[in-house]
Amino acid sequence: MGDAAIAPGGPVGRERREEIADVLEQLAVLAVRQLAERDISMTAASALGRLAREGPTRLTSLAADEGVSQPAMTQLVQRLVKQGLMARVADPGDGRAVLVSITDAGRRLLAERRRDRVARLSDLLAALPPEDQAALAAAVGSAAPALRRLVASAGGRAAVS
Repeated sequence: MGDAAIAPGGPVGRERREEIADVLEQLAVLAVRQLAERDISMTAASALGRLAREGPTRLTSLAADEGVSQPAMTQLVQRLVKQGLMARVADPGDGRAVLVSITDAGRRLLAERRRDRVARLSDLLAALPPEDQAALAAAVGSAAPALRRLVASAGGRAAVS
């Protein structure tokens, strides 16, 4: 990123926003390619994460939210139910409908995946020179609230599982 100073609370121009976006995109690639476990697919992890955050939902809604076809989501849910990571439950609002939900085993898997990612990232950070570690610690301390708002403004789509 450029070294141009920005006044606290001051406006950020398009070029600076693009620099920030580039660094965040590089971090996303790191998270997906280097830190993510390959024990389940990205779509499965995302669907489990959504159910953990939002609760039981209809399969059609889950497919639409995850950007996959209903037949593809049906197959995914069938596999995850067989693995004990998801369950089908009756819709209390419509006895004819079925909802899918995450199981305790699914929640444990997500928690384990998150712990593993954090540990691997911590190891990567430990390999940096102390001054880089200190710079990142200071940056995260001041940027964390804004980054959380960014994730929230994306409707939770950026939440990691």
